[in-house]
Amino acid sequence: MKAPHAEQLALLDVQEHDTKLAQLQHRLNSLPQTQELADLRERLARLRKEVIAAETIVSDLEREQLKADADVDLVRERSRKDRELLDSGSITDPKQLQSLESEIQSLAARQIALEDVELEVMERVEGAKAAVDQLTSDVSAAESREQELAAEVAGIESDIDAQKTSIAAEREQAAAAVSAELVALYDKVRADHAGVGAARLYRGRCEGCRLELPPTEVAVLKAAAEDEVLRCEECRRVLVRTSESGL
Repeated sequence: MKAPHAEQLALLDVQEHDTKLAQLQHRLNSLPQTQELADLRERLARLRKEVIAAETIVSDLEREQLKADADVDLVRERSRKDRELLDSGSITDPKQLQSLESEIQSLAARQIALEDVELEVMERVEGAKAAVDQLTSDVSAAESREQELAAEVAGIESDIDAQKTSIAAEREQAAAAVSAELVALYDKVRADHAGVGAARLYRGRCEGCRLELPPTEVAVLKAAAEDEVLRCEECRRVLVRTSESGL
């Protein structure tokens, strides 16, 4: 392939813009804030599930507490009635009196046991509610940080997109100075070689693969016509000669 030397030099300009675009895209893809935001959103999802689970525990314990309260109230009422019956003097039979007193004592012991259960459930309810409060606070703090990070990422993305738009426009302008055939070759090579399709020949070294060219190849390049489109024998990138090529 042949192309005026000026077009070959313009191709280096195109490559420079493509490199800048690739660097911006890499920066966009590897923003630490983006990863932090993703990690934070995963944590938020876990926290929200934990809040639901904790609230369910509170609800179950509150039902358990209502039952414990009802059991204590029932025993207290039964004990009160027995005590009123005993104090009324309406029972004179010694066996009945003994039986009633025994029941009152049994109810008193039962009430103590049920009140212990009631107190235990109350403490568990308080602990479960404290857990809900802590988790809810954690969710609130994480949501605030999420909003901050999302705004920060959006700002960075907007800035990078603006830079990409500007550089892409400059790239198109540079590419307009190169023949379609040479651009097509460059694009094909660039796609196969990590985004670098054209490189300078600098002091006998290809700046694409960073290898020193053997003297025999340098001699061939030196003898080539100015409009000859050269390729590196090692990496096959388009090799552009400049005043610093050492030829």
